[in-house]
Amino acid sequence: MKQIIFLGSLLFLLAVCQPNTKKEYHSQSANSDVPDPGIVMGAYQFDEYLPALTNTNVALIVNQTSTVEQTHLVDTLIALGVNVKKIFAPEHGFRGTADAGEHVENGIDKKSGTPLISLYGKNKKPTPDMLRDIDVVLFDIQDVGVRFYTYISTMHYVMEACAENNKKFIVLDRPNPNGHYVDGPVLDLKFQSFVGIHPIPIVHGLTVGELAHMINKEGWLNTTKKCELHVIPMKNYTHRTSYSLPIKPSPNLPNDQSIKLYPTLCLFEGTAISVARGTYFPFQAIGFPNEKFGSFSFTPVSIDGMSKYPPHQDRECFGLDLRKVEVKNEISLKYVIDFYNKAPDKTSFFNNYFSTLVGNDTLKQQIMNGVSEAEIKKSWESELSSYKAKREKYLLYP
Repeated sequence: MKQIIFLGSLLFLLAVCQPNTKKEYHSQSANSDVPDPGIVMGAYQFDEYLPALTNTNVALIVNQTSTVEQTHLVDTLIALGVNVKKIFAPEHGFRGTADAGEHVENGIDKKSGTPLISLYGKNKKPTPDMLRDIDVVLFDIQDVGVRFYTYISTMHYVMEACAENNKKFIVLDRPNPNGHYVDGPVLDLKFQSFVGIHPIPIVHGLTVGELAHMINKEGWLNTTKKCELHVIPMKNYTHRTSYSLPIKPSPNLPNDQSIKLYPTLCLFEGTAISVARGTYFPFQAIGFPNEKFGSFSFTPVSIDGMSKYPPHQDRECFGLDLRKVEVKNEISLKYVIDFYNKAPDKTSFFNNYFSTLVGNDTLKQQIMNGVSEAEIKKSWESELSSYKAKREKYLLYP
């Protein structure tokens, strides 16, 4: 009887949860030149992964982006009779309302009653005790394809825990909105941190599913065991397919423009310059409390759910409005070089976080020494070529 009810529920959800590609999920992007034919996310392909969840205890790594149409994956799977034992929450929390770097509390999901365990803060990796009653861990989070975006670091540590504790790990793949190019310095492992674990460039050009395969097969997990990894690929997706995110992936990436600018502007998080946190256009403007930096101005304020304590709070900042600039398929260094040259006090322009974000101590020195953007990018070429050759082995999509 339970099996009949389960199959009936599955057929119903398969009928109502078909991707509404015209209405909600996709739009043409200036950075891609292939029209979206109707991407079918990994999460929609129930027949590919539900058998692995049947009669098992399941843990989910999900956030506000983990939806099937307007229904959260947690609610969808519970309705299908899946035994969801717990939810692991990444940076920004399960519902995506925590500010960057803010402590995320453990708790209970009020809607489903499922226990929530934070994987951000002191505890970034599930302990053996947390996985003791779990058979399968399912990952379904929208990423933006940038090395220092921490969802992939969370994925790494959970894969490592699954390998050590003999648990199956399933990735439901989603598009990479910055997946059509590769750029930036490859991480020097001396600068390994939660904002950069893998020897990959800042813009790595992989979906989370492809990156999971690379992590596993390249031996980057800190264990002698391989993770039992299963990736549910998308249908009708290539790395040149346009994709506009329907749900903001984190509080301060509210739209396509911010996501395109993020690989370039996040470098300013390692400087004294504001990236407009504390406004409603974060990562779309840069400024500092000095009129020398530009004619455009904004004043960061505390915004609950976005930025509680933004840099230069309540001080007028002057700089550049980038909300309408065309973003090319590359990391631009012109802004950070220009603002460094304009800084009255160059000794306080960079902070210690800059080299951590970049993944080396070379770029900071190059900028201070007046090396041109073209020369800096030339210094990345050899490692980028090696990485691109490695990347080819793990591509699931053309």
